[in-house]
Amino acid sequence: MRAVMLAVAEMYIKGVSTREAEAVMREFGIESLSSSQVSRAAKLLDDELEAWRNRPLGQIKYLVLDARYEKMRHNGIVRDAAVLSAIGIGPDERRSVLGVSVALSEAEVHWRAFLESLQRRGMWGVEYVVSDDHAGLRAARRAVLGAAKWQRCQFHLAQNAIHHAPSLAIRKRIGIELRAVWNANTLSAAETALADLVASYRDTAPKLAEWLEKNVPEGLAVFLLPEHHRRRMRTSNPMERAVQQELKRRTIKVRVFPNEASLERLVSAVLVEIDDKWAVDTKAYIKWECQDA
Repeated sequence: MRAVMLAVAEMYIKGVSTREAEAVMREFGIESLSSSQVSRAAKLLDDELEAWRNRPLGQIKYLVLDARYEKMRHNGIVRDAAVLSAIGIGPDERRSVLGVSVALSEAEVHWRAFLESLQRRGMWGVEYVVSDDHAGLRAARRAVLGAAKWQRCQFHLAQNAIHHAPSLAIRKRIGIELRAVWNANTLSAAETALADLVASYRDTAPKLAEWLEKNVPEGLAVFLLPEHHRRRMRTSNPMERAVQQELKRRTIKVRVFPNEASLERLVSAVLVEIDDKWAVDTKAYIKWECQDA
């Protein structure tokens, strides 16, 4: 029976609905399958998932941080819960999912606890961090990883710029104009392109010009990396595409998680699958020998 329950758990983790799981179980002579049975089956995976979340880490040179929100019941009330996650690239040149944490928000206290948990598990040597500019994450990163260079995600910066554009015409072109900054060959060239962009809006859109001047330099730290590393490490998109989209695909059928444990269980299992897939990928994500700037 345990083997059958584990099979049910695997179907749940892969996003199979209770009705679809029932159809499969009927092939094994099991006529009905309740949501409580699915939940009990999923709990069989808890020990394995907890061990993965607490496994030892080592040297991580590049770190990508991100969060997404899921609906979860907390004290009888449906809340938006933050799912904090981290990807690292270490000396083996491969990506790995370092960990995940479920919290009630992206407040500094939660991000800081998550980053400190990664360090307690042995993470060291972080030189470069990519993330969005959430206030809680910014403060936690400074406190825990203050020595690392920080790259504000260029994709999110461009989205923010669109929101600050005062007209439809500017909103349509600001992304293209920012790409000219991102795609410069050197930091000096990028800074010159940014200065020209700011100057072009100083009279016609002064608030946008002020915003660009203050915020866009935070997206230029990537120019301090070797040239061959820059395209992969200038945004948090690798996290968005490989992790967040898969989490969304798996969690969308649940809608509202009954508690924190059920949410943590599902997202952990999905991340284990992603991490296992990356572990057997023979292609390097970042080649450390490409150090020419």
